[in-house]
Amino acid sequence: MDLESKLSPIVRDMAPSGIRRFFDLVNQIPDAISLGVGEPDFVTPYHIRKTVTDSLEHGPTSYTSNQGLPELLSAVSEYLRKRFDLSYHPETEIITTFGGSEAIDLALRALICPGDEVMVVEPSYVSYEPCVVLAGGIPVPVATHAKEGFKLRVEDLERCVTPKTKALIISFPNNPTGAIMTAEDYTPIVEFVKKHELIVISDEIYAELTYKNKNHVSIASFDGMKDHTILINGFSKSFAMTGWRIGFIAAPEILWRGMLKIHQYTALCAPRMSQIAALEALQNGLQECLNMKQQYDRRRRFVVHSLSEMGLTCMEPEGAFYVFPSITSTGLDAESFAEQLLLEEGVAVVPGGVFGPSGTEHIRCSYATSLERLDEAMKRMKRFVEKKRQTNKEHYLQLG
Repeated sequence: MDLESKLSPIVRDMAPSGIRRFFDLVNQIPDAISLGVGEPDFVTPYHIRKTVTDSLEHGPTSYTSNQGLPELLSAVSEYLRKRFDLSYHPETEIITTFGGSEAIDLALRALICPGDEVMVVEPSYVSYEPCVVLAGGIPVPVATHAKEGFKLRVEDLERCVTPKTKALIISFPNNPTGAIMTAEDYTPIVEFVKKHELIVISDEIYAELTYKNKNHVSIASFDGMKDHTILINGFSKSFAMTGWRIGFIAAPEILWRGMLKIHQYTALCAPRMSQIAALEALQNGLQECLNMKQQYDRRRRFVVHSLSEMGLTCMEPEGAFYVFPSITSTGLDAESFAEQLLLEEGVAVVPGGVFGPSGTEHIRCSYATSLERLDEAMKRMKRFVEKKRQTNKEHYLQLG
């Protein structure tokens, strides 16, 4: 039997994640330092783990309601109100999910009909466009650029919108660029969304990780924007809880009901143990979140300075835990730079093209690792960059 013919053409023709190939290569190289993984190097705080082990000893391991534990839903509602000035009812506007990834899938499947267009602001997280396709939609990339600090501009949206456009996916603080959007940045975007009656899927997983005394601004906090927004957040990045796979959606009740139906049939509920951990994180873990953020900030400043010293142009990120330097001065494209850096110096970074065409001249480096390892990685990268520049110089002299 030809099993290949049994696969959906959509799945068969879909390219695998561009990040995964570099992760696989890292495992083959002794003493490699990975700056590719978007994962905190911190262990989930002890009191969160202890709460879960205590709970397991007392025995509750059953399903929860489809939405999640009532006390967690209330805690999420209160967290959104206090931290971001957002008002969501715990019983009719919030769902706990298997991380932000399920939340993205739920939002798209609840909204998209075959042929609907979804504008995807890029460089962007690698799953957005494939998830649009899997939902039957047509992804329309909206490029942002280093010269504007990778901020979204309304003129870029106006060039891409059509009568078929139904939704817009944004993610600020941004992965991979570290860009943020201020209230002033969002004001024209808000008017655009209202004018075209769009739904914004706002992935705010890095909301707690902003620097330089900048606070996160949610597009849902603008007057009238709650009805236009599906807000996605979670615990993976801010609370060092990636493996717990726990996130949440906040949305107006009509959209909430649609997503809850899909969640009921495909996931039933998020794991009880992860929900218990999330509740403890919200109730007693915000100080650890702040402590980790301060460590990321030290690393951020060190990496930006190091990249500048080696002559790589890099916008200073104001959020998340990534830098996105340009590598054009080395004479290499991003794919070649990343592969040669890994093979020659044992440092793994991600070529920017996997995040969209506007990232092709960049690489993504995560600074979610220790300063000691970052220091060694920057030394290796500097050596590599200097070697490539010297090779380029000798090549040009030979041509002359």
